[in-house]
Amino acid sequence: MNICVFLSAADLDDRYTVPAREFAELLGRGGHTLVWGGSESGLMKVVADGVQESGGRLVGVSVDFLAAKARRDADEMVIAKDLAERKALLLEKSDAIVIMVGGTGTLDEATEILELKKHGKHTKPVVLLNTAGFYDGLHQQFRRMEDEGFLPLPLTELVFFAEEGIGALAYLEESAGLR
Repeated sequence: MNICVFLSAADLDDRYTVPAREFAELLGRGGHTLVWGGSESGLMKVVADGVQESGGRLVGVSVDFLAAKARRDADEMVIAKDLAERKALLLEKSDAIVIMVGGTGTLDEATEILELKKHGKHTKPVVLLNTAGFYDGLHQQFRRMEDEGFLPLPLTELVFFAEEGIGALAYLEESAGLR
């Protein structure tokens, strides 16, 4: 399965890097392909290293102004002209999406993917990996949106919240009929 992961390119502490590495190793050992922003820095590098070292493939989609930071030994690397094209390519090349910890770029990617799913532009499973409670506030906000009628479909049909990587992968594999 080609699994797109949206996540930070920042260098983060162990409470984020250790679970990210564990999730990456699960992906690689499972024979999955990581589809990601292509960066060779921060948490993006941690995940790419873990997938590659565990036997998985790497498909990167970088963007023109970040091409110098793109991973050189990816199995495939595409350079998009801008962030909008990058997001479209990431979605196109993936069978499922996992949103890990990140900043405004990750949040932008997450909300666009969820908006597209809400409008039926894709039906791919989306998991929000809530490492160390990072997305507790967002989860609460989504529940409020659902409770107050802002979501046209149940939150459970839009996104699955997982506390650990093993739960995220189990949900994705089950959604794809692999379990």
